Amino acid sequence: MKLLKQLTEAFGGSGYEDEVAQIVTAELKPMCDRVWTDTLGNVIGLKRARAAGKGRGKAGRAAKVAKRARRRVMLAAHMDEIGFVVSHVDDKGFLRVQPAGGFDPRTMIAQRVTVLGKGQARLTGLLNAAGKPIHMQTAEDRKKELQVTDFFVDLGLPVAEVKKRVEIGDRVIWQRGFAKMGDCVTAKALDDRVGVYVMLEALRRITHSPDDIYAVGTVQEEVGLRGASTSAYEVQPDIAIALDVTLAVDIPDGEAHMRVSELGQGVALKVMDSASISDAKLVQEFRTLADARKIPYQFEILPRGGTDAGRMQTSRGGARAITLSIPLRYVHSVNECAHARDIQAAIDLLAAYLSH
Repeated sequence: MKLLKQLTEAFGGSGYEDEVAQIVTAELKPMCDRVWTDTLGNVIGLKRARAAGKGRGKAGRAAKVAKRARRRVMLAAHMDEIGFVVSHVDDKGFLRVQPAGGFDPRTMIAQRVTVLGKGQARLTGLLNAAGKPIHMQTAEDRKKELQVTDFFVDLGLPVAEVKKRVEIGDRVIWQRGFAKMGDCVTAKALDDRVGVYVMLEALRRITHSPDDIYAVGTVQEEVGLRGASTSAYEVQPDIAIALDVTLAVDIPDGEAHMRVSELGQGVALKVMDSASISDAKLVQEFRTLADARKIPYQFEILPRGGTDAGRMQTSRGGARAITLSIPLRYVHSVNECAHARDIQAAIDLLAAYLSH
């Protein structure tokens, strides 16, 4: 999983996905007939339909690939991760930050961050909550519920040096490396670099397809599914497949009916979330294919949250849409955790669908 490690450790907060985009572009170029970046920053790779045994030349592209008219199948996996934007530098050199994405304050305490300062300088900082240390807190202090606005970044530098190297608008992301853990992997930004990884690895296995495949690394999903809106408007897909993560609440105190998904039980076929209702026939088609190929899967209903499918589904005249989800524990934290079996199931099922 060298590529997944590279993707998760890259710097890619919402609106600043350049480093991830470079990796995605480099991976797509050998596999696609055309790769380009649109105005918003989405990376789009087109792999044209071709019959089995046909090459990528004109003859292969012109070959009759199916009796039916070939469709436009759009894959979307978002490249951005949750992060912050520097909003203030105080007179002691501490940074105040504005979140870009959804944060639970409980996951923010005592974390390391990377600040992308002036001239692309990368500075390590400490993310902490303002207030007294535990040794000095009163009983009343300990009752206070933390808010995202309570947090600041300490760069360990004099104020003059901080102001020389950092300014309002600079990006900040969590700092945490990729690691294998038992049958799982853990890292920051598995949401949604694991979806990007699944998209790339599935596409790598495709030697023939009856459809034109558009593989899109989208931007700014965490702040409103924005990249999916513009890229879907351009691609005009007939079939839209989002590749994202979902909640795995299979942990202590996680009630059975609220688990959403479970690690190790296979790729999750999304039925609905708050942004989209998956096309019922498409869900059944994936289910039938998974059964036939003996690929493990589970069904998913996410009570809150959505994926790029929500925007692809409603772009222009609309598209039949579904999300293939990778179950993830500890979402939107530095310790996001996915099971290798689920990742492989997602790759296998997507590759099977695109080829069949």
